[in-house]
Parts: sequence; structure tokens; C-alpha cells
Amino acid sequence: MPKFAQIGGKWPAVSATGEAVSRVWDLTGLRVSFTALDPDDFARPLVSFLVQRNVDDDELPIHQHRKGQLVVAAEGSVMCRTLDGLRIVPSNGAVWIPGEIPHSVSMSDKGRSYCVFINPEISPLPNSCATFSISPMLREMIFHLANLPPLYPLEGPTSRLVQVILDELAQMKAEPLHFPVSNHPKIQRIAAQLLDAPDDRRTIREWAAAVATSERTLARLIQKHTGMPFGRWRQQLHIVIAVQRLSMGATVQAISQELGYDSPSAFTAMFRKHMGQPPRRYLQDRAEVTTN
Repeated sequence: MPKFAQIGGKWPAVSATGEAVSRVWDLTGLRVSFTALDPDDFARPLVSFLVQRNVDDDELPIHQHRKGQLVVAAEGSVMCRTLDGLRIVPSNGAVWIPGEIPHSVSMSDKGRSYCVFINPEISPLPNSCATFSISPMLREMIFHLANLPPLYPLEGPTSRLVQVILDELAQMKAEPLHFPVSNHPKIQRIAAQLLDAPDDRRTIREWAAAVATSERTLARLIQKHTGMPFGRWRQQLHIVIAVQRLSMGATVQAISQELGYDSPSAFTAMFRKHMGQPPRRYLQDRAEVTTN
């Protein structure tokens, strides 16, 4: 079974004895695709760059910068890793990382994305990481800006375009494509194992025994650190994985098997409950928006 895990850098985890260890999470199909670029070198309120994944790209370690970063998925999927979890968006989605937040951004094979860097003093976006859907008009403006010189005049057509982009960014619709993982060692350990084996169907009682705590204590920990009960938390991971797999062309049947569901219909029911649409309709709607 293919593994779904983290790429680049290391997150703290714990061994079976509770001792802190370093673990590399290898996210199948996703790699960082960035050349050396320091957005803080560009003294403009907002700049946009095209980024494509090439065969020989190196992985970018976790890093941070003063400016906030919006990564728009033009083709393929984009994954963002921060200390509080994973965020994955398919085409026509975007991941927002505020300034000074340690992060690593990756994208799928043959992927293409646009990175928009925004001065924190003028950013209309939240102070925490988030995922969004992008309107066709905003998408085209971001693409167009990437074709213009990044050191554009502070007054003139490009500067006015930037202001319109900022206005449109404030209207973006948030989407629940985040798998929260806190820095608590027990939650880190469970998250790492679920990422390695997303079809793991152990109950919370079995997980409590595995991390040497009581069922009640573990339930409280997960609720406190993720904002979700255990079952919902695991389903959120399945949604994040499913969106990434769908954007790479996987079938609903293959995804349901990978995630350990008894049937494609059981997986589809879970996806519809939390996303408001069955998997294929969700992907089709995104494709139609991109086409239009």
C-alpha cells in the first residue's frame, strides 16, 4: 500500500519508550519545487512568481520569511507543512502561510503553482495558516502579475493591479483542508503512524494502550490539541489525503481501499458529509472553475 507521509525536514516524534527521536515523513508524489528565492529581497507590497516542479529539483527545508506567502495551485496539488499540521489543496486552491511561520511547501509531479508574497503590514489574510479556493478572476490576475517585473513602479498600472488583487484576496472562501498535529509527543506519534498507514482502524482505546495512557486522557488530549474528537480527526486526515489523491487522478475505489473503507460508497458518504459533495463532483467543480 502506498504511504502518505511528510517530505523534507523533520518533525519531532517519540519512540516506543517515549524518547524523542527525529522522523522524516516522505509524502508520496509531492516534492518541493523552489529555486533559491528570498521574497524579502523585493521591496514591493505584493509580488507573484511562477514555480514549476522539475525532475532535478531539490527539497527545500523548513524555512520562514517576513512576508506572508500564498501558494496557488495552478496544476496538480500543493502541500504545506507547518508545526501545527498538514494542508493540501488541489488545482484552483491556495495555501496561506503568514509571515515568520516556519513552513515547507511541496507540489505534485508536473505541478505548477504561483507564489504570492505579501507585506504583513497590508495583508488582508488571517494571522494563521489556512486553505482557500480561488476565483477565476483572482487566479488570472495572480498569473498575469507573475509575468510582470517584480520591481514594478510604486505608482502605475501594476501597482493598481496589486491593489485589486489585495481587495479580492480579502473575499476568498476558506476550505477545511487541514490535518492538525500539535507538538504533544503522544499526538505526534499517533499522527505519524496514521500518515504511514491511513487505513489503520485501531480504536481510541487501542491507541491509548499503544501510547501508555488511558482512553479518557487520550480523548481529552486529542480534543484539546486538535479541536476534534479522535474519530473526526482521523476522518480529517482521510479528507486531506483524498483531495491530494483525487487531484493526481486516483479513482474513488483506489482511495477508499487505501484509507481502509469497506466500500467506495462508505468513503463517498464520509467525504460528502464533511465536504458537501461526493469526491468526483468536488473535483469536477474545481475543473470547471479552472476551465472557465
